[in-house]
Amino acid sequence: MDWNHKLKQLMGEATQLVRTGHLADATRAIQQALGQPATAPAAAQGTPGTPNAPAPSTTAGQPPAPGASFRTATPWRTGVAQDVEDAVVIERETRPGEGRAATDHTGHQSASTGQASPASAPSTAHFATPSGPSKAGPARNSASAEAPGSVTRVAFSHPGAPHNLHHYHLYVPPGAATGTPMPLVLMLHGCTQNPTDFATGTGMNHAAAPANALVLYPAQPNSANPNGCWNWFRPEDQRRGSGEPALLVAMVRDVMARHPVDAARVYVAGLSAGGAMAALLGREYPDVFAAMGVHSGLSAGAAHNVMGALSAMKTGAKPNPRGTAAAAPGQPVTPVIVFHGDADPTVSARNGEQVVQAALGAVAGGAAALDTSVQPGRSASGQGYTRTVHRRRATTRDGAGGTGAVIAEHWVLHGAGHAWAGGNAQGSHTDPRGVDATGEMLRFFLEQRLAPQG
Repeated sequence: MDWNHKLKQLMGEATQLVRTGHLADATRAIQQALGQPATAPAAAQGTPGTPNAPAPSTTAGQPPAPGASFRTATPWRTGVAQDVEDAVVIERETRPGEGRAATDHTGHQSASTGQASPASAPSTAHFATPSGPSKAGPARNSASAEAPGSVTRVAFSHPGAPHNLHHYHLYVPPGAATGTPMPLVLMLHGCTQNPTDFATGTGMNHAAAPANALVLYPAQPNSANPNGCWNWFRPEDQRRGSGEPALLVAMVRDVMARHPVDAARVYVAGLSAGGAMAALLGREYPDVFAAMGVHSGLSAGAAHNVMGALSAMKTGAKPNPRGTAAAAPGQPVTPVIVFHGDADPTVSARNGEQVVQAALGAVAGGAAALDTSVQPGRSASGQGYTRTVHRRRATTRDGAGGTGAVIAEHWVLHGAGHAWAGGNAQGSHTDPRGVDATGEMLRFFLEQRLAPQG
């Protein structure tokens, strides 16, 4: 057979395999076409910063191939010296006090604190020998829990989860040693990302340290979605007490069982598909999350199947009988901060507007009960933005947020695409030119507290 024809045939087969989510098989086909040994490296599955053509059932929330202004390299996966300081990552498969004693050895997995360090700084980690998964249980803060100033990879099992075993990474700030109840931020990555990449790109650990806040990064396994997307568009993953929302809240409870967490200051944020899932968690669990952050995401209930998800991503959610309200009648409204680029080619900026509209529409009294302020500005790197803040009127007291409380803060990033604003270029899907979304989001979160229960 003619070599050129054979090469085209093999590359065509590889392209089709990528489109259907069979990334390992696609890698083997490409290697065969190039005359290399047909082995599939571990990094081939969902490598962060290398967007894959999505399978039909997992397209929603898929980040695009970043433009020239976005860095897509992933040096944290290679031997290249890093520009950021590595935090120690401990792989813990058992809770403190469970199973046999751990035996440490060195490895090369790390998560970024976002702090500058010499380019020659090595990446060092310590892993614990596994002896069983962690399971959510009653609160019992332990002095032998994850060490202050560490990032830990934790195996986690949840009875209702269809895809076990799960993992999450947990950042514990240095100030945890004081034993003071801490805020907790749940961070949900986008498609093709993972906790390490997302922590690096957002720099949330570095921002959380002076606030003495814990940061929880769940990992979406490829068994649940080939591209690592949170399944925000499936009805079974949109309801309190079921699917992925229940799993993620169980992870929050798991952290609260081992660390002194201020239950009035638990927050959730996400990018793209992670942002859409954050909106769902804010709607379904207003008794758990004091505020939510949606970056380049969609409103809760924006779609209920794949075709609806694709449509919503392109033009915004369509009205439907199920509704997209941020809160049920009589339910407290979870305050939200939204970041969205008005040139986003993957998730239309209309979706960011709808996240805000859903929150405002759930306020008793409607527009008459709200005050709005608009502030244009530019980031230090020249990125233009418009920041709009919606508050309850100072004369309004309806028991759902107090006097003058912020309901929504909306940042429209002019000319920005589908990437975390102001992020670290070491991570995927970041735009370092943008405003500091991480700092602004954390500032917004720490201004919000859950109202006392009962």
